[in-house]
Amino acid sequence: MKIAVLISGSGSNLQALIDTAASGSLDADIAVVLSNKAEAYGLERAADAGIATAIVDHRDFEQRKDFDRALLAALQPYAVDLVILAGFMRILTPTFIGAYRGRLLNIHPSLLPKYPGLNTHQRAIDAGDSWSGATVHFVTEELDGGPPIIHARVPVEDGDTPERLAARVLEKEHLIYPLAAQWFAEGRLTLGNSGAELDGKLLPVGGASLEDYS
Repeated sequence: MKIAVLISGSGSNLQALIDTAASGSLDADIAVVLSNKAEAYGLERAADAGIATAIVDHRDFEQRKDFDRALLAALQPYAVDLVILAGFMRILTPTFIGAYRGRLLNIHPSLLPKYPGLNTHQRAIDAGDSWSGATVHFVTEELDGGPPIIHARVPVEDGDTPERLAARVLEKEHLIYPLAAQWFAEGRLTLGNSGAELDGKLLPVGGASLEDYS
């Protein structure tokens, strides 16, 4: 399986994918890493691993759909089977999402469907939640609203700050993202009419739990 990874920043989830692919735990080839920011550190991670890189700067386009068309053009030569958004800080339009429907994954730092959007850790703390976490989901036109695939929970501790909570959640992200990608590579994970399916069975509303697969 050939993967494209889209990033905007440091690329820690990208590194987790690179490492699991190198170890053989992810049976896939990361064909290209694409960023909308030339200064993204994740591009260096990709170069160090011998992975092709590409840059499509969103600031060069007046309309989102034109940016998305440029993304599609940049990915076309690589003929990838799966596109993974790993800290890609742009809202994609139906132009892009439709082209990769069922083959487009994102990770979000909350237990979806709770807290789509930004400031997830502060919102969990403010709400007095006992648990937070991260969720891998299929991407649809609804922001952070695509069917969840797998989540991992972390406890919200007394006196937590958003930064401390985010660091613990990120550790879990590095576990569940490669696992979801491997399920896809094995042909076990699909986007069905009613939601995400694993081994032909509809997954729960919040996705599978890492606790059941570790």
